[in-house]
Amino acid sequence: MVDEKGKNMKCLTFFLMLPETVKNRSKKSSKKGNSNSSSSKLPPVCYEIITLKTKKKKKMAADIFPRKKPANTNTTAVQQYHQQNLNNNNTIPAPNWQGLYPTIRERNAVMFNNDLMADVHFVVGPPGGTQRLPGHKYVLAVGSSVFHAMFYGELAEDKDEIRIPDVEPAAFLAMLKYIYCDEIDLAADTVLATLYAAKKYIVPHLARACVNFLETSLSAKNACVLLSQSCLFEEPDLTQRCWEVIDAQAELALKSEGFCDIDFQTLESILRRETLNAKEIVVFEAALNWAEVECQRQELTATIENKRKVLGKALYLIRIPTMALDDFANGAAQSGILTLNETNDIFLWYTAAKKPELQFVSKPRKGLVPQRCHRFQSCAYRSNQWRYRGRCDSIQFAVDKRVFIAGFGLYGSSCGSAEYSAKIELKRQGVILGQNLSKYFSDGSSNTFPVWFEYPVQIEPDTFYTASVILDDVHNPDLLKFKQNGPWKTHRKRF
Repeated sequence: MVDEKGKNMKCLTFFLMLPETVKNRSKKSSKKGNSNSSSSKLPPVCYEIITLKTKKKKKMAADIFPRKKPANTNTTAVQQYHQQNLNNNNTIPAPNWQGLYPTIRERNAVMFNNDLMADVHFVVGPPGGTQRLPGHKYVLAVGSSVFHAMFYGELAEDKDEIRIPDVEPAAFLAMLKYIYCDEIDLAADTVLATLYAAKKYIVPHLARACVNFLETSLSAKNACVLLSQSCLFEEPDLTQRCWEVIDAQAELALKSEGFCDIDFQTLESILRRETLNAKEIVVFEAALNWAEVECQRQELTATIENKRKVLGKALYLIRIPTMALDDFANGAAQSGILTLNETNDIFLWYTAAKKPELQFVSKPRKGLVPQRCHRFQSCAYRSNQWRYRGRCDSIQFAVDKRVFIAGFGLYGSSCGSAEYSAKIELKRQGVILGQNLSKYFSDGSSNTFPVWFEYPVQIEPDTFYTASVILDDVHNPDLLKFKQNGPWKTHRKRF
């Protein structure tokens, strides 16, 4: 790995988070190497890296069936007809319009949202927000088994107008565009509704494209909402991806606005989760925020009694006894959501030798098992050293699966113990994804010392990222020595 100036980088170890499925594989591989005895003392926020493999770039859903430009056509006329179809102007094409399009696919696309030769109409959307869309039974039946049964099945009904109140017009249009034009046109604000339409009318390729789109745009901000929807749509792969993000970036996910939009069943599943990487006070506050919004949905006044009512038994899934005593005393105990007896019993649970029985789960969450990814296989202690004088050292890296970088492991001085100030950054194409300024203490050994980001940073596959560090010796800035464990070319395959 090289820095931004093309120089070797010498002092980084990655602390990463991987999904549970990868963690199980890492346990098998750890038998072949020596484990770090100090790893159990690290915060539960890191996983091992996966060796990069050559792989085609993952495409967005809209790239799966890219729109092809017609060859040898009148571009102006083609664009005109496409605009007519999008606006549903019901304009009859000019004579011999078929000659403008060389392929049956392009000629068929002219019929998209076009009243010409339409033999059925759909009134799509809820009352007050409907849109009347034209259709052609033959084209629709070829694209969907549901439409085939609707128009040509044994129980087919000969209706000129069909009402569909449970599908949004924009989503229905996106499905029609795929059926007519063989094109996938997805947007973040309509992709869930389009997935619903694709599932309802059994258009599997469009549904798969919607799921791919959601996976590529998955983040802590929308992971909880997508988890709820993926369970509704029975998409296990998307569900697993959502859990990976929620586990690793639990605090960001719980503090997001989307968390308050989930249903009660999804709330319970998140509160039960053993591998949440979050403080229990954050889980508690997130549950109260959800309860307040749920009161509004149920048209209830957001009182303490109503919040407790909508939470129901889910309140006891919050592991309040596992909070730090200060968090409990200054937060949960004064929230009013707990009864006086519950508050008293929990205080006794913290302090008394004979602990009372509690309805709350008193066992801490397991969290995520910490693991390290070393840039070098071995450490040549007190040999081949180099001097560092406050420059910004950077390396580029990529992975072949989504991981979460929790921090960097940095070497210290070989001249004895020292305290350092470290500014760490993680960038993609110059955009800062995560940064932190903190101090760490080096005992003069050949070990690396962790410096953490505030929250783990999500890293997508097949994309290059830049990790950088600026160090300062707090007491003696002129004496900064670090290990160089081998030339860059020797260890290139590690990433």
